[in-house]
Amino acid sequence: MPIHDELTARFGLLEGIESPMHATSAPELDRRMREYMEPPLGPAPDVPTRDLTVDGPHGPVPVRIYGPGSGGPAFVWIHGGAFMFGDLDMPEADRTAREVCARSGALVVSVDYRLAVGGVHHPVPLDDCVAVVRWVRDAAAVLGIDPGRISLGGGSAGGNLAVAAALRLRDEDGWQPLALVPVYPVLHDVLPEPTPEVAAALGEIPAALRFTPQDTAGINANYLGGQPADGYAFPALADLAGLAPTLLVTAEYDDLRSTGESFVVLLQQAGVDVRHVQADGMLHGFLNLSAELAPVDEVLDLMSAAVAVPVLQEN
Repeated sequence: MPIHDELTARFGLLEGIESPMHATSAPELDRRMREYMEPPLGPAPDVPTRDLTVDGPHGPVPVRIYGPGSGGPAFVWIHGGAFMFGDLDMPEADRTAREVCARSGALVVSVDYRLAVGGVHHPVPLDDCVAVVRWVRDAAAVLGIDPGRISLGGGSAGGNLAVAAALRLRDEDGWQPLALVPVYPVLHDVLPEPTPEVAAALGEIPAALRFTPQDTAGINANYLGGQPADGYAFPALADLAGLAPTLLVTAEYDDLRSTGESFVVLLQQAGVDVRHVQADGMLHGFLNLSAELAPVDEVLDLMSAAVAVPVLQEN
């Protein structure tokens, strides 16, 4: 279907901007890029929150907990940002956590992992995420959650980290979450080529919002910091057998669509219970948009159902 009209209505702000980096070259371009990236969001669910830190191998890891523990499920959520950006206050982190908490009744733990900047590289961000999942699992009684109903998910780079954390926990602890929920994740070190039809559709995306092969290669190289790619850095390279049931969400108009779609096939070949859902008309990062948009609302409902219900089923 066409790109959602709520998005195309604002594309004029991006006229003449070749990339996010290009936008920083002039104040007016930067202003318009920021205006595009900060759309009206409307109200978010009012749920109780508290901030604390979890001990990790590289020092304390900040987390934000949403909702009171009531003996039910828990969801560890990891934001995106090309491994280099993002925090607990960005909409993809805060608003997604609030929505899933309110819709599923789950206690949600949002992770403020160390970003790949200032000399930080893989596996440091992943180490932080693994430490938080272990803490949630081991502190289930204190948190007031069911230790058998802990799910794990993330958006974009956070989707990578969620799947990689599950792989680490499988291999090191012999443990898996109830469900994995990666949303528009990056899972390959080199993006698979899109089909000609998908490539044509991607051409409708403004240049400032594209993830070109060169852009993605630079992001991934920064994350690796000169290390060779392996399955913990990019899960498409891993043995995927034994991973938790997975709900993988892609966006129709997203250069990362190919990595998600290809990963679904790899999961199927490995015998993993996987459901793939495409958010029609959406671009990468759509969890930063208002839940009043129907495709965003539908994905939040699917995520919440995966967290609350132990079995992922096709409609």
